[in-house]
Amino acid sequence: MQFLLAFIVVGPLVGAVAALLPAPPGLKGKSPGQAVLRHGVTVTGAILLAAIVLALGFDRDHPSKMQATTDIKWIPTLNVRIHLGIDGISLPLLVLTALLTFLCALYSYFKMPSGPSPKAFVALLLVLESGTLATFAVLDLLLFFLAFEMVLIPMYFLIARWGGDQRQAAAWKFILYTLLGSVVMLLGLLLIGLKTGTFDMVALATDNGRGMTTSVQVIAVLAIGIGLAVKTPMWPLHSWLPDAHTAAPTVGSVLLAGVLLKMGTYGFVRIVLPIAPEGMHRFAPYLAAFAVAGIIYGSLACLALAKRGSKGDLKRLIAYSSVGHMGFVLLGIASMTPTGVNGALFANIAHGLITGLLFFLVGALKDRYGTADLDTLSGATGAALYGRAPRLGGLLAFAAVASLGLPGLAGFWGEMLSMFGAFDPADGLSRPAFLTFVAIAAVGTLLTAAYLLVVVRRVCMGTPSEQPQEPRLVDVQGYEVASWSPLVALTVLAGLWPAVLLGLTDPAVHKLLAGGKS
Repeated sequence: MQFLLAFIVVGPLVGAVAALLPAPPGLKGKSPGQAVLRHGVTVTGAILLAAIVLALGFDRDHPSKMQATTDIKWIPTLNVRIHLGIDGISLPLLVLTALLTFLCALYSYFKMPSGPSPKAFVALLLVLESGTLATFAVLDLLLFFLAFEMVLIPMYFLIARWGGDQRQAAAWKFILYTLLGSVVMLLGLLLIGLKTGTFDMVALATDNGRGMTTSVQVIAVLAIGIGLAVKTPMWPLHSWLPDAHTAAPTVGSVLLAGVLLKMGTYGFVRIVLPIAPEGMHRFAPYLAAFAVAGIIYGSLACLALAKRGSKGDLKRLIAYSSVGHMGFVLLGIASMTPTGVNGALFANIAHGLITGLLFFLVGALKDRYGTADLDTLSGATGAALYGRAPRLGGLLAFAAVASLGLPGLAGFWGEMLSMFGAFDPADGLSRPAFLTFVAIAAVGTLLTAAYLLVVVRRVCMGTPSEQPQEPRLVDVQGYEVASWSPLVALTVLAGLWPAVLLGLTDPAVHKLLAGGKS
């Protein structure tokens, strides 16, 4: 188990270096580009297989216990250690990251985005995977920061070199926002380490803030929270996200929405809640207020983009929808209750599956039509996707109803539990204020249903054109079935059997909120 977790974190880095080397003669295939893309599929597939084996070997009877741990001295002067481990909170995110990266590599093998050498593309994809996996596996604050920052450079280049229109501006906006937030976050992490004498996240969670005064906790939560809120993204620190998603290639959007945004909310759960509980208690009402503002803002922005004549980009619309969905995650965390935090963690996974699928589908639509502009796609009566490409239309409708939280699919449970947690927040938090937040969030669910149903009506319904010059629309192809089917299956599985995830997260969340006591 120790070896598996270390391999999962380090393996993609080794694969990234190997991707830059010449391919062995027997593995070149039809071209060097095809060989390196095949290499990407092989490495990410091996990492996914290792993650599945790790999950199967995980002791589900004790999900609150750190497992597969490695603890090695690294910088003794600063008391920094190479400390790895997983529990019921981090394991689902680890597997989700491995799965989405493999599906992106598989998709890219058949549909490589236009841009420079595939070698650089595969190497950057693998570095991105390693940084994300490390974020969910490390148990040292400084290592967490390094892993958190490690993903910025590969994502910047994926957007800037393989993106679409306005890619340079979007890439710069992405990296400037996240770097500035990270600088502030580093100050908060250093403050915790200096005041407590350790950067070990397990020891700090067990101490539960007793080594810091309330004022120190408040300052630490404010600094760390800003950095995490930018990555989440929380309104009003979200403005980099729509531009980044609109410009990014399909696989960049999938990974950005599916796993990179989860790094921010994971930091709130793993670091802020257990390590500085008093500071978090002071800021919880403000976090909840920003969360519900994001829910309403994201939904209204999507409605404006979905309106006929607005020239709304479908990728941009789904990016704004992420602001709203991540608002539910932040609302659950702000409740500081086991129910709310479990809902937030469930919504994290559900959002990764559903929004990853949505970006895959919108990327496929853009490849077929040459645009993601909703007015161009739908025309006067609608794009009639049900009639022109029924399987693609059916998948888009499925992803839309999953995203709006239809009962029986994964999107339902996370949002419901987050609102249940906010309905009865932790002791000391104002219940009338949180009841107001829940009411606003409930309005957000109605607005979410409204814009997603408008999108389905405009893209999937309508009268097929009879003009002979209109090109034939290709339906779902084999490689797309292979890339998208796991996301569809897991969305249904998590919706019908939520205990698969909640059985892992619930004991770990209780222990985390209780200060390391099971």
